[in-house]
Amino acid sequence: MGAWGTLACCIVGEVIATSLLTRSEGLARPAFALISFVILGGCFWGLSQVLTRIPMGVAYAIWAGVGIALICVAGWIFFRQPLTTVQIVCVALVIVGSIGLSLSTNPI
Repeated sequence: MGAWGTLACCIVGEVIATSLLTRSEGLARPAFALISFVILGGCFWGLSQVLTRIPMGVAYAIWAGVGIALICVAGWIFFRQPLTTVQIVCVALVIVGSIGLSLSTNPI
């Protein structure tokens, strides 16, 4: 799998892990927390591999931007958290910023 595919898997894993942390109810349900920590460890290992091929600022901007968007959608769908029009616009701006940073950076 290439660097971009690995980054995508890491982002999805981070969203799953964050959702599991929500389910852990402040670590009161330790099984969810433990699974979350294991997934996060794998995500950070994967990110360390990605950073050998994608510039750090680009990789992290995409990780953050896409992660924010996906976690907002996951919260809305699975946890019935509200998602207002203003929040959607703000998330879109984060994604546009991530794309702009990626397009304006020379590859390694």
